[in-house]
Amino acid sequence: MAISCLSWSSKKLFSSPQNTRTCSAAAITMSSSLCPSLPTHFYCKPIFSIPKFQSFSSQISASATKDENPTRLGFLGLGIMGSPMAQNLIKSGCDVAVWNRTKSKCDPLISLGAKYMSSPEEVAASCDITFAMLADPESAADVACGRNGAVNGMSPGKGYVDVSTVDVTTSKLICGKIKATGALFLEAPVSGSKKPAEDGQLIFLTAGDKSLYDTVSPYLDIMGKSRFYLGEVGNGAAMKLVVNMIMGSMMASFSEGLLLSEKVGLDPKVLVEVVSQGAISAPMFSMKGPSMVQSKYPTAFPLKHQQKDLRLALGLAESVSQPIPIAAATNELYKVAKSYGLSDHDFSAVIEALKAKLHPQT
Repeated sequence: MAISCLSWSSKKLFSSPQNTRTCSAAAITMSSSLCPSLPTHFYCKPIFSIPKFQSFSSQISASATKDENPTRLGFLGLGIMGSPMAQNLIKSGCDVAVWNRTKSKCDPLISLGAKYMSSPEEVAASCDITFAMLADPESAADVACGRNGAVNGMSPGKGYVDVSTVDVTTSKLICGKIKATGALFLEAPVSGSKKPAEDGQLIFLTAGDKSLYDTVSPYLDIMGKSRFYLGEVGNGAAMKLVVNMIMGSMMASFSEGLLLSEKVGLDPKVLVEVVSQGAISAPMFSMKGPSMVQSKYPTAFPLKHQQKDLRLALGLAESVSQPIPIAAATNELYKVAKSYGLSDHDFSAVIEALKAKLHPQT
């Protein structure tokens, strides 16, 4: 999937569609004119009676094609998630400038055609829209607002899209600093790990300036399979923390089930099959289960990041006086796993913390 990119003579984010060039001829397939029967108000129907946030699928959104798309994109942070996301933009024909603290991580992208910049400030100054994917709130705030940070290169007509997973307070802090320059801000944390990032199958949970959301939607569609616009800044961060809180708790419970089945003489591999065919089936269990049975944990989502997200979710719950005792207990288990040196393993390695409790060292 690709989009039209606008060659600007100015830095304005929303200018005339004249002088348009295409990132790929495949942009034609995204044109709303090819899907006249689809309503522009397509929504995902919520199961429960909750506020109705608008959801757009990358496969059907008629608004995905805009001629008013900027030429230069920036990408800050090229770790396990950022690198494949940026690669998908480059492979779609977009003009991308990159930065990473460890410059060597930029090399594969440079070989694909990306331009290297020496600081976040330089990326933001030279690009119309800058994406940022950092590991934690501290890194996200420093890259955006610190010395040589992106905020120093922002100005009216530019946009900053933070796809990192951070807490609500950090997201609002970055938003305030960016908007003080006259630029636009969108938080867009992603649901999905390494493989979905590589395959362009991420889910974007966005909030902030709606006009920026409309502008960057085609780029989100290159990197993901769906996107949700959730309103005010903070809602995207909160949604991501709730999702990851649930995921971390599910993995801990699944780990207990695998160990218990083995302990009572059952085959844990059969348990994985049974679970995959029942009401509690989840792709995560089917994908992670077989390797967990073999005590292998190839990293798709680092355990240290899962524990970080549980910690942030606990802080979010505390801010609204909502008890989450299961998540609190789960967080302690991930902390134990970290103490065993499993931080950089996949979060499914949390099962090792339970094994250690069952078989304490003497």
